[in-house]
Amino acid sequence: MLSQFLVGAAVSMCNIVVHAMLMTAVVQAAQTAGRKTTRRPSLRLTMVMIATVSVLMAAHALEVIVWSLAYAIVGAVPANANFVYFAFVNYTTLGYGDITPVARWQLLGPITAMNGVLLFGWSTAVIFDVLRKAMMRSARPTP
Repeated sequence: MLSQFLVGAAVSMCNIVVHAMLMTAVVQAAQTAGRKTTRRPSLRLTMVMIATVSVLMAAHALEVIVWSLAYAIVGAVPANANFVYFAFVNYTTLGYGDITPVARWQLLGPITAMNGVLLFGWSTAVIFDVLRKAMMRSARPTP
């Protein structure tokens, strides 16, 4: 059981690093876009939100790939199963149950789900903050 927690913690930390790096880039890009003046603030707001959500979706997809690689390395998924699909089902807490991990690694699924829930929550907070700040800037009169 200790090996499951250690692997889960290591992969979770890798994903936290990936998420933090991409979050930093998103926030900096949103701040840069917010400093620019425009005659079409609603268009700027739309573009900032599309870019923010797109980058965050890519971040989550990358994090799922990291989990699928970990599953492949430790042999957590039964033979002939799709590692990426299994990682997506766990990371998103969808939980179809059509693929179950091998008994030795059964805790990796819940650890993956915990990691996904936390990172989705973090993304939601950033989306809300970027939207709030962009809307505040849009409400200011343009010079």
